[in-house]
Amino acid sequence: MKLLACSLWIFAAAIAQNVPAPVAMTAHEKQFQESMVDVALVGYYSSGDKAELKEDRYVIERITKVKEDLWNFEVRIQYNKKDVKVAMPLPVKFAGDTPVISLTNFTVPGFGSFTARVLIYDGSYAGTWGDAKHGGKLFGKIVKNTPAPAQ
Repeated sequence: MKLLACSLWIFAAAIAQNVPAPVAMTAHEKQFQESMVDVALVGYYSSGDKAELKEDRYVIERITKVKEDLWNFEVRIQYNKKDVKVAMPLPVKFAGDTPVISLTNFTVPGFGSFTARVLIYDGSYAGTWGDAKHGGKLFGKIVKNTPAPAQ
């Protein structure tokens, strides 16, 4: 009986070591995390100095703080007839109460390497983006995704 109890204790301790400790969050970080569940960033982007705007959409399923200034974004990227679900660790810095996604030569699987600064505030986003060949601005609203109709 003692052997069984000891084995169970060792097993429980091993499991506990593999469970990441919860990451402490400020009130602003908690609000950011809660506001980015099942949403889409819907707006426009420009390319270079051209005045023409193109429609843009980024689907975010959820975000989770991993450690200081690093957040895991579970997203769907829909671009150029591609629809890819991916989890990406993205640097997020806070300017007071305002989160800023801050990428520098960040590789997005299947899409290339990007540099961007995207500010999130009060249900909107705005920023700059660039890759090896292009760059521009982006902006729009953060909207809740509508559930798919039941079949």
